[in-house]
Order: sequence, then structure tokens, then C-alpha cells
Amino acid sequence: MTRPDAPDLPNAPRPSASIRVDVLTLFPRIFEGPLRESLLGRAIERGLVDVGIHDIREHTHDKHRQVDDYAFGGGPGMVMKPDPIFEAVEALGEGPKRIVLLSPAGRRLDQDLVRDLAHEPWLVLICGRYEGVDERVAAGLPAEEISIGDFVLAGGEVAALVLLEAVTRLVPGVVGNEESLSSESFESSTLDSPHYTRPRDFRGMSVPDELLSGDHALIQQWRHRAATEKTRRNRPDLLPPEQRGSQGPR
Repeated sequence: MTRPDAPDLPNAPRPSASIRVDVLTLFPRIFEGPLRESLLGRAIERGLVDVGIHDIREHTHDKHRQVDDYAFGGGPGMVMKPDPIFEAVEALGEGPKRIVLLSPAGRRLDQDLVRDLAHEPWLVLICGRYEGVDERVAAGLPAEEISIGDFVLAGGEVAALVLLEAVTRLVPGVVGNEESLSSESFESSTLDSPHYTRPRDFRGMSVPDELLSGDHALIQQWRHRAATEKTRRNRPDLLPPEQRGSQGPR
């Protein structure tokens, strides 16, 4: 169930989803497409995840619906005001909720944090914009700051979608073959192993013989070696120091 255009109704009936996620944003329409498609859309349609999209501007009290202002001390850009954000969170109703402020200054999102968030019954995601968000939002709500990487976006909406999809995939029943989750990248100390499908030969590139052998033990051995080599090549920081230097078999 999504409510991208609905008003904030703290007492409205909600489905018995595994996790509730409320997103606070200045641009609700950014979420309309992604929340209706693919894995996220199916999870919401089946009632496994309950996502509400709320316009922060609905919690302003002036005719211009102002949500930002100049920074004390000067400097470039505008800063999001704390009062509309506080009121938007309070309008969601009572109950234990984990509040996240998407920010490039936050803790970096990784799979361990995703697993932790997936165990929460209620998440609130605040999408920042402009030069930043008044520090009293993080300190006063309180809200933990989370970043999806060491780069800057125009706002927190895309980051919120990244976090939402990562968490949703771990909700029971969302992924058809849940065993596949345990072999994915970042679920161990290596990235996922390479994947191949038809055709067997493509422009001079062939599928490794081990994958065509039908020998499950041999296939697992190859996948382990290939995953380690791919990790050494692309993300050596994930490997123990003693495994980072040498080149393994392909």
C-alpha cells in the first residue's frame, strides 16, 4: 500500500506488513514510479511492506509554504528548517520508530546496517535538500544520519529509495528464493561470484567449463575461487590482508 498523495493520517488503518516505512520529502512524485515497479512494487502490493510518502510542505504554516531559510553565520545555500520536519514526524503518530536522515555526512550504508534496519518494525526516512538540514533535526528527534556513499546528490530521495530497496529485499517473502540472499555480495567477506547464461559462446567468450560440468562440488569450488578473485580485483578492502596481494585462479 502506498499513499504518495494522501494526507498524513496518524490514525488511518494500516495493513499488517512486516515493516512500515514513512518517507518525508519535498518531492513526493519522485517516488511514484519506483514504488509501483519490480520488487518494491510487488512487496507493497502484497502487503509485505507498508510505505507512506509524506510532503514536508504540508507541515508549514505560511502562505509561501517555506521549508528553508538562510544559514546562521552565513555561507552559500539554504538550510531546511527544523519545525516542518518535527511536525511531519509527530503527525505520523505515537509508537517506537527508528528515524533516519539521509545525508552525505552520515554513517555509510552497508549490508550490516541494512540487516539491522530490516529488523525494525517502523522506519522513518527524512530526505534532505538544499545545503543541508538544521542540525537540531538530528539532535532533537533524534535522527541517525546515513549516507549511501562518498558523493553528493541533489537530495535524499534517491538515497531513500536505495535504502528502502535494500531493506525490503530482506523482508521475509519478498525475494522468491531466499537462499539466494545468503550468496550475494557483502553477505560474506567476498563479492558474489560471476554469473553466466545462454548462449554458451558469445563473441569469442565462453562459459567456464566448470559451470557446465554438472559436478556440484566442482562448481562450488570454482565459484569460491572466482568470487575471491573478483573481490581482490574490485574490492580488496573486503578481504583479509593476507589474501589481498596474490592473483588467484580464474
